Amino acid sequence: MKNGKVPTLNQKKLIKSNGLDPENHLVVKNTPEFLEIVSRTALKKLNLNGKKPRTRKLYKD
Repeated sequence: MKNGKVPTLNQKKLIKSNGLDPENHLVVKNTPEFLEIVSRTALKKLNLNGKKPRTRKLYKD
């Protein structure tokens, strides 16, 4: 198994929005379609489906 990384602030928000504690999970894989995390204690893998928030582009005429 790969070594997990500490989640970033945006990843922590996504983990918390799925009802999990970000302090107990590590990020294994981060793709635009899903975020793969692993629990620090039980070593269970989870896939969280979610998209990063989109920002508006403001065009000046």
